[in-house]
Amino acid sequence: MKMRLFLADDHPQVRSALRLALGQDPGIRVIAEAGSAQEVMQRLPLAPTDLVVLDWGLPGRGSQGLIAWIRTHCPEVRILALSGRPEAEAEALAEGVDAFVSKGDPPARLFSALGQLRHRR
Repeated sequence: MKMRLFLADDHPQVRSALRLALGQDPGIRVIAEAGSAQEVMQRLPLAPTDLVVLDWGLPGRGSQGLIAWIRTHCPEVRILALSGRPEAEAEALAEGVDAFVSKGDPPARLFSALGQLRHRR
């Protein structure tokens, strides 16, 4: 069964690059995208999702508030935080994300994190 991903990043170029890179993995399917916290809250409940790849600086409600919302409304969904600020890792993990990857990390790091989350239920 393919892992169903929801991409949430305010930069369309980042979402496009992620979609292209992740599309190379036959075990992954990008099922929805959002560019703001509001769009995540509107679309996530309607999309059968296993994991949200969440830009830690997503505009709108703030990453912390959005994580709490996801945990309340879609508790089965795992969250991988993605940030251009590697120093945000401790904060993101403390807020309850399941994994963190820096946008500056090599793609192998993202695929490794996705592989670990794929097997976590």
